[in-house]
Amino acid sequence: MMVIRNGVLVARGIAEKRDVAVENGRIAAIAAPGTLSGGETLDADGLYLSHGFIDTHVHGGDGYDFMDATEEAWHGASALHLRHGTTAMVPTTLAAGTEELLAAFAVYARCKPGFPDGAKLLGLHVEGPYLAPEQSGAQDPAYIRNPDPAEYEALFAACPDILRWTTAPELPGADRMGDWLSERGAVPCIGHSSATYDQVRSAMLHGYRHVTHLYSATSTIVRRSGFRHAGIIESAYLLEGLTSEVIADGCHLPGCLLEMAYRFIGPDRLCLITDAMRAAGRESGESVLGSLEKGQRVILEDGVAKLPDRSAFAGSICTADRLVRNMVQLAGASLPDAVKMITETPARILGLADRTGFVAVGRPADLVLFDENVNVRTVLTDGSVRWSAGA
Repeated sequence: MMVIRNGVLVARGIAEKRDVAVENGRIAAIAAPGTLSGGETLDADGLYLSHGFIDTHVHGGDGYDFMDATEEAWHGASALHLRHGTTAMVPTTLAAGTEELLAAFAVYARCKPGFPDGAKLLGLHVEGPYLAPEQSGAQDPAYIRNPDPAEYEALFAACPDILRWTTAPELPGADRMGDWLSERGAVPCIGHSSATYDQVRSAMLHGYRHVTHLYSATSTIVRRSGFRHAGIIESAYLLEGLTSEVIADGCHLPGCLLEMAYRFIGPDRLCLITDAMRAAGRESGESVLGSLEKGQRVILEDGVAKLPDRSAFAGSICTADRLVRNMVQLAGASLPDAVKMITETPARILGLADRTGFVAVGRPADLVLFDENVNVRTVLTDGSVRWSAGA
């Protein structure tokens, strides 16, 4: 047994001094300081202790993209994000041809057991290729198409671990796709879409219940023949059955919009994602969005990746610790709420709350220790220290 002493446990909406005992990879006890005895000791020295961060939308990092479809890439990206507090992630694919997607899925199957120094792989997020062309953002328009049952059924058969699939629900065939995914336990997500409020409400009847990167490639109020029509953004605030995610890198959304989403959608319906591409962990230069072979060139500046003509962002270059820090410092969130939005809430949105997302006796000891500025100091998965700033 190992006892983590002198830490401030951030869990279930509170932050309190607690000692945490870990045994056989799981939380064995949570108690007042100084009341647990025996075993090895890990001195938190006043640091915050929380469940490890869960990133449900991430494309890569440290020079790697999951679309590279190599075990080296999957290892490198997951290891980079673990060092920044992410103990579990949902690797995300881009709009691509069927063969390229299948190649990425095949590597996921081989890497699914995980890496000792990397974040756990919870399942896959398929972003596209069934997107609205006018909302493609940094996705390659050459690969965007309407939902094809033969294609998405074959893709799902190749990887039953698909947890979520982002689609524009106004496209022909999207309703059927939503029903089909829901029947198999995957979460149909609304994204890269020009859907109106009424179309969002209709999509929810077909299982769509989560908005992919709110404000980014999502519709808002438009005027047609003088009449105003609300879009996805307004739907996210108004519809209680709809959850959302935000890229809280401080670039995709300024502090005021992060604060508005936090205050009026709230930490129970809002989660944080990096949407990180291969350049996560770097600040300048050039990179590639998607696979090295078929991806698009991007530039890095101002803390974000951009298309070369600077017409749109091309995914973030941030890590999960930066998300939590920004929600506290830019959006005015309490630390417990900021942590909740990247632990408990994403786990619940994806139906994984029974196995991950919060610190409790009997749960896996996936933990992160960080300071008052959310600088990560130590990361554990299954009760073992996987990375430490002092090592």
